[in-house]
Amino acid sequence: MVFTGLFVILIIVLGAPFLVKKVEEQLEVFLFVMGCLAVTITSQWSGHLIKEALVEPIKITMAVLVAGFVFMKLQKPFSSQVNRLVELLGTKLFVFLVVVALGIFASVITAIISAIILVAIISGLTLSRKNEILFVVISCFSIGLGAALTPIGEPLSTIVVAKLRDAPYQADFFFLLKHLWLYVLPGIFALGIVGAIVVPGQHGQQSTLTENEAESLHSVWSRTGKVYLFVMALVFLGQGFKPIIDAYIVKIPYQGLYWLNTVSAILDNATLAAAEIGPSMGLLQIKSALIALLLSGGMLIPGNIPNIISAGKLKITSTEWALVGVPLGLVLLGIYFVLMLAFN
Repeated sequence: MVFTGLFVILIIVLGAPFLVKKVEEQLEVFLFVMGCLAVTITSQWSGHLIKEALVEPIKITMAVLVAGFVFMKLQKPFSSQVNRLVELLGTKLFVFLVVVALGIFASVITAIISAIILVAIISGLTLSRKNEILFVVISCFSIGLGAALTPIGEPLSTIVVAKLRDAPYQADFFFLLKHLWLYVLPGIFALGIVGAIVVPGQHGQQSTLTENEAESLHSVWSRTGKVYLFVMALVFLGQGFKPIIDAYIVKIPYQGLYWLNTVSAILDNATLAAAEIGPSMGLLQIKSALIALLLSGGMLIPGNIPNIISAGKLKITSTEWALVGVPLGLVLLGIYFVLMLAFN
């Protein structure tokens, strides 16, 4: 009965945000309720778990809050200088530097703030809408990769480090950086090169992307609260789904886990990480699952937080995103899979 209940919860968790608009809009509350339910039916409530759920979100939440306040103050002067920088550097070098910088620094300033900076950059540009969408999607792939290197980068990395903190991995702040940098950093630089090649330098004559709402005190505090609740929900979900991980996920070879996690294109990759990753998995399984989650998470808007923020603020449609994100993601998934087979 326990496994039946867990599989029902898993199906609801994976399907409801994609199918029900209200759930998508209140995802943090929904996942919190589902996480509590999963822990309840597996009888895993404890003081230690509650403490972990209260403490784990603090670091990433504080990073989001501080960086949000800083950028709110700098947003207007920053946006006004964008075109001057483009004229100074040239469009192609500018695109390369932005894609690479946002990817690398996302692990420090968080994927959320990196996405907000990207939105401000795009709002200040005067490229055509099509070219700006190319720029946004490629940058979000880079942000999604880079943010995974530290537990303050994004909720996915926060929950993975939390779940692997005990034996046998004893994961610390630098655990993901140590094991993923060789996959992530070349990918970020490659995306920078792709951006420099495919984003033309012509300025738009008609429509360009513009942020629909500037940063405010309300948006900073609201986003911070949502991040805290989201990570807390992931802690409960991860603990609740532990029996499924131990009984089923650990038996899937790393190649199978890699392609299984391409479902992250339509489902939030942090939620999938909470449901899948656990200390009973082998290191190669963990790396394979995470790389697939990070890459496929950029393919469609629901895949990760940078996509959701950028598309929402810039009013990019799902179709516009998919026309760029799906082919780019499939190419990256294919290349990384061949590399993993060759070197593992």
